[in-house]
Amino acid sequence: MNIPAALLTVLACAAGIAPAAASTPDPRDRQSILAMQGQYLVDFAFDETVLLKPGYERMAAQRSGGDEAVIVVEDAPGRIVLQHLLVDPRSGHVTKHWRQDWTYEAPQRFEFSADQTFSVRGIPAGLTRGAWTQCVYEVSDAPRYCGTGRWIHDDGASTWTSDLSWRPLPRREYTQRSDYNALAVVNRHTITPGGWTHEQFNTKVLRQADGTQVEIAREFGFNDYQKDTDVDFGPAYKYWEATSDYWARVRTRWDRLLAQAPGVHLRMPIDGMKMIMPLFTQAEEVEQGQAVADAEIDAVFAEWVEPAPAR
Repeated sequence: MNIPAALLTVLACAAGIAPAAASTPDPRDRQSILAMQGQYLVDFAFDETVLLKPGYERMAAQRSGGDEAVIVVEDAPGRIVLQHLLVDPRSGHVTKHWRQDWTYEAPQRFEFSADQTFSVRGIPAGLTRGAWTQCVYEVSDAPRYCGTGRWIHDDGASTWTSDLSWRPLPRREYTQRSDYNALAVVNRHTITPGGWTHEQFNTKVLRQADGTQVEIAREFGFNDYQKDTDVDFGPAYKYWEATSDYWARVRTRWDRLLAQAPGVHLRMPIDGMKMIMPLFTQAEEVEQGQAVADAEIDAVFAEWVEPAPAR
């Protein structure tokens, strides 16, 4: 698969800062990842910048936000897992949001290789040496995308920049767009005095059946996480205390499927609701004190998930 030429300048900058090989992560790396836990007021902003397809008209800027708690689920020397939980400040309603897993010198990762298909592939030694691979997951813990890069700690700032990788259409656009079907993305996380930021350098691409690609437009995304003390995040921690064991069982099933090639194919529409709804219903039952058997979770996976086609 060809990676689009877009964002090569950013990618070159990321590639040029590779440190020497390391057998254990820099403690500052771990401190930076763990610094993303906490309670935040989040602003999401996306702006199309460079228009690449003839006749294409720039889409309107997109703005949204929310109140979000980020909880540490796992903290090992070479692996950190962070779960995001949205909280409605008026009702206290909690929605399980996205998850980010960080693995030091990961040997492999999943990649968005085709519609609803995530292939497991090895990471070149030169890329993963001294680097952290961040993998991002849907609200159902289904895979979304991975990126590999190194934390840089210069001039009092800590920043991680990924390599260029593929991801599916974001939830904010898949119901509105049919002119592209993949994003080529470089992600950058920076720890700030007031929280942290997530920058996205996106290229919207139409990947065609014959292997050719058409670049539609470039987009800059800026997600700003500012520490929030004005909202009661207690419901988020209460929800997670009640359901964390259930979601651990769900993650275990995804981990098994993504532990080796070929990866997974999702037999469902792109919105993922065929899995989201039954898993969220089961989590709600657990929250209310009911038991959910492993067989019930397995039944959801059996209906909607299968191995990816062989490469």
